[in-house]
Amino acid sequence: MTAPGATPVAGERATAEMLIALSRRYLREYLTKIRLAVSVLDDDIIWARPNESSNSIGNLLLHLSGNVRQWIVSGIGGQSDVRKRNMEFAARGGATAAGMLDGLDATLREVDDVLRGLLPSELLERRSIQGRDTTVMEAVYHVVEHFAGHTGQIIWIAKMSAPGAVKFYEDGDGTATPLFLAEGEFEMGTPKPEARG
Repeated sequence: MTAPGATPVAGERATAEMLIALSRRYLREYLTKIRLAVSVLDDDIIWARPNESSNSIGNLLLHLSGNVRQWIVSGIGGQSDVRKRNMEFAARGGATAAGMLDGLDATLREVDDVLRGLLPSELLERRSIQGRDTTVMEAVYHVVEHFAGHTGQIIWIAKMSAPGAVKFYEDGDGTATPLFLAEGEFEMGTPKPEARG
């Protein structure tokens, strides 16, 4: 990619716009899958831990919200960093699944606002986030992969707790047809980058 401060060429700009668009789409998709997985569980399962060194779904929901806010809303978007990471893991109950999901949804709307306003030329700018020197692109990529990992953990816990109740794809005809997408949405393929003024 072009050095920071330089103008990207057309191909680099399209690639950067695609990275941003895909990041936005995957974060929305992961939240949709988390909502569907958590919807089949009682609140007591949300806070259950298999052992003291493991996290509950509740901890993971709080952690995801804190992580994306710190890395994107604060680290890239410039808002104040108010994260208390240790509290995400220390919690043992109190909040409901619906409340935490609504909070995560609100945070992801803020994240989406930051990503939607991100210019391709900003991806190689440097930031200090969580004590790490990183580029904006590395921060975005980290958030998406981190969110994906914890989404998988939440889905696994839900499937173990409610066998057969969590299903994202219809496999009847040999193809994996997504059941979690809204009408007109596509899971795979190239998202159309938004026009910039």
